[in-house]
Amino acid sequence: MRIGLIGTGRIGSFHAEALTRHPSVTELVVADADPVRAVEAAARTGATAASVDQLFADRPDAVVIASATAAHAELIARAARAGIPAFCEKPIALDLAGTLAALAEVEAAGTVLQIGFMRRFDAGYTAARELVRAGRLGRLHTVRAITSDPAPPPAAYLPLSGGLYRDCLVHDFDILRWVTGREVVEVYATGSDAGPAMFRDAGDVDTAAAVLTLDDGALATATATRCNGAGYDVRMELAGDLGQFAVGLGERTPLVSAEPDVPAPVGKPWTGFLERFAPAYRAELDAFVQVVRGERANPCDGREALYALRVAEACERSRRERRPVAVAEFTT
Repeated sequence: MRIGLIGTGRIGSFHAEALTRHPSVTELVVADADPVRAVEAAARTGATAASVDQLFADRPDAVVIASATAAHAELIARAARAGIPAFCEKPIALDLAGTLAALAEVEAAGTVLQIGFMRRFDAGYTAARELVRAGRLGRLHTVRAITSDPAPPPAAYLPLSGGLYRDCLVHDFDILRWVTGREVVEVYATGSDAGPAMFRDAGDVDTAAAVLTLDDGALATATATRCNGAGYDVRMELAGDLGQFAVGLGERTPLVSAEPDVPAPVGKPWTGFLERFAPAYRAELDAFVQVVRGERANPCDGREALYALRVAEACERSRRERRPVAVAEFTT
């Protein structure tokens, strides 16, 4: 299978390494807005460097989009019009209009679009989903989702990111839906920009919290921060009337108990998302290869990104307007 990869930054370089090692990938062609970076990535992985136009002209069997966010929607549409199955890192676009336009192109072409919500391929979240669906926790009444980055991103990234809800917490909104099988119907969100000044300058927040009401009455909280000096921390706790379950607790979780008889974590804290979720990233690309080969159904199509974005949009409006917001406000 010949695959094209567009974008050779941090996540794109990771994908390039994974794809060149995949037994079903016979050739990888990489492209980047910076031709030098594409050539360097090709040299590291044994891939072939090309321009984006050359990549599409050569009609690969599939394309993986890991470019800057602003280019996602256009590249998705281009792949759809060319009849090429596409995998794209989240988000499709930073707004609903751009997301809907790209999805319309995919629907009109009848092509495959798989979105990169990697937590769906993590062993812990998969186990949580199975427990909930099997009724092992009973009636699920409370979910707590946590995403904490160890350090802020570069200041130049913030104005391009879409903000903490769309860029970071959108992963929690997606995995909440996937694990529980429920939809978020209302949110109440707040945020703080009391940290580094670059967040205030970008109109963003460095820390945020949201209370989410699910369609069966269960409650969820989702919190995120860019300033968790202890290390990278991503967890989910699920509580039902028959039991509780936690995802992300282990020897590398950067969490120390105040209780004197509880030992401190013995492992080095996770440094970031690529280290923590490396197996999941590889698994989602393997799933995409299987989808392209017709061996399985699409595990995360473009509509999933739309649903998560609507929750993020509702949270952003709630933060700015200081009121509860129904997700239905973003369905028309």
